[in-house]
Amino acid sequence: MENTAEPSVDLDTQLARQIRLLRQERDWSLDVLAAQTGVSRATLSRIENAEVSATAAVLGKLCAAFGMPLSRLLLRVEGGFEPLVRAGAQLVWNDAESGQIRRMVSPPAEELAGEVIECELPPGARIAYARPPRPMLEHHLVMLAGELTLTLGETSYRMHPGDCLRFRLDGSDEYLAGPDGARYYLFLV
Repeated sequence: MENTAEPSVDLDTQLARQIRLLRQERDWSLDVLAAQTGVSRATLSRIENAEVSATAAVLGKLCAAFGMPLSRLLLRVEGGFEPLVRAGAQLVWNDAESGQIRRMVSPPAEELAGEVIECELPPGARIAYARPPRPMLEHHLVMLAGELTLTLGETSYRMHPGDCLRFRLDGSDEYLAGPDGARYYLFLV
């Protein structure tokens, strides 16, 4: 079975629908969601109406408020479960602000916990999150190319190809790509 999601060029519209649905499922107004995320009500409204694309940082804040990792939000966009997803059918999300590219390698499955995400950051790109979408979620970050400095709370790790960092995310985190960018796999367990 082929990927049934709308083309990735329409990903913003699909994300907008899911964000609105998640807010409505919780019976939250835009004002409540704004208070939960620190994102202005006007910006949230524009995101929900697909007038603007949400950045990775804003999606991180939304996912933290909804108690889910970004990959789960993207899964809601994808829908369904097939055990095999071909490379060409894997959902790809581009963050226009940071230049980050996220490819959902794992077949989407809401009932299964583990996930593999391939991430690519352009040279010097920085992404920071104030809090995790789901506290204490186990991560394994495996560097494929380039250089990455990952800061977890007050501790920084400078990573190179072949390095693997295993951690549970329970506070702020920041990703800073080196001069040649960074490409890595992120395994969520």
